[in-house]
Amino acid sequence: MHIHVFKIVVGLVFLTAFSAGFAAEHQINMVDNGPDGIMVFDPSFLKINKGDTVKFVIKDMGHNIVSHVVPDGAQTWKGTVNKDLVVTLDHEGVYIVECDLHTPLGMVGVIQVGSPVNLVAAKSAATKMAQGMAMHAERLEQYLAKVK
Repeated sequence: MHIHVFKIVVGLVFLTAFSAGFAAEHQINMVDNGPDGIMVFDPSFLKINKGDTVKFVIKDMGHNIVSHVVPDGAQTWKGTVNKDLVVTLDHEGVYIVECDLHTPLGMVGVIQVGSPVNLVAAKSAATKMAQGMAMHAERLEQYLAKVK
């Protein structure tokens, strides 16, 4: 009987350690010039798994990272200007992020975590955000078009 319990405990420990090993860390750079033009996140669209970590890295000074849209139940965040920020995204859905200093210039990005359960709400919020952008308002629509 004790050996059977021991096997179950060892199996659970192994399963927990094995599943934790699947979480990945991704990096998004905040830059003045990138593949999509000026004032962008690189990459501007990222698809990851639930539980993965995203590190937002300041490559050019004068930026921050703010969650503008998150799925229901997910935590929001607001980074400090000129400081990297690491977040673990543990709710499935679409996250819209921005550098709130440069949102009018179109410095926005989209992260899809697993299934896009809040895509309709994200698209609605993106339409409102785009109305306040002086430049590159089309970016959000382009990034959201990549959500599958």
